[in-house]
Amino acid sequence: MSGIGNKDIAHEARETVWVPDEGRRGWLRPEREVIEVAKRLFAKGSRAAIDVACGVGRHALGLAEIGFAVSATDLSDAALNQLREEAGIRALDIDVTLASMTALPYLDHSFDYALAYNVSCHGDGSVARAAIAEARRVLRKGGILQATMLSTRSTTRQSGGTIAAGPFGGGHDNRDHDPGIFCDTDTLKVFLAGFEWLQVEDRPRGGSGYRYWHIVVERA
Repeated sequence: MSGIGNKDIAHEARETVWVPDEGRRGWLRPEREVIEVAKRLFAKGSRAAIDVACGVGRHALGLAEIGFAVSATDLSDAALNQLREEAGIRALDIDVTLASMTALPYLDHSFDYALAYNVSCHGDGSVARAAIAEARRVLRKGGILQATMLSTRSTTRQSGGTIAAGPFGGGHDNRDHDPGIFCDTDTLKVFLAGFEWLQVEDRPRGGSGYRYWHIVVERA
């Protein structure tokens, strides 16, 4: 736990969600865009990947199946146990570690590819900034960060004033215990300092009213 700003507390809500089958059902299939980016990077020689705040590991498993040496972190024991079990079933070797996204237990420049999908937006601006800074720290020069962040263009976001570098709302499903930072382009520029932008696109998520920035950036 980072202890900074409004802590990265989303795992507390997820701890009970990950246990029953119905809680995990919507989080078992990796996103196509993640697999597409990962395959391109692997073909270019990337080999070491980290899935930050991995949940039950849908992307960590997908990356391992591509051939990456994968490290996966989360603050939910329930989620990590599910990942360990599934990795064992599939005979995949994944380094699964209980850790906060704001304090990754890895040396500088350890990875070619860092994935932070639907995670860095949980918490206030200080949490998001620290999480992205940690991802940058563990990436090698030229390494790729793929991430998503909530957009201020979301129509369902709660108004909650302004905290740190961007507007602050109630987070996914308007749950007070699952806060989220909503970003505009100026906020992203602050958070992504030290990265070269390769692909940054604001897109809606289904009919939920939420919009997400889909981000692929290179460590300078």
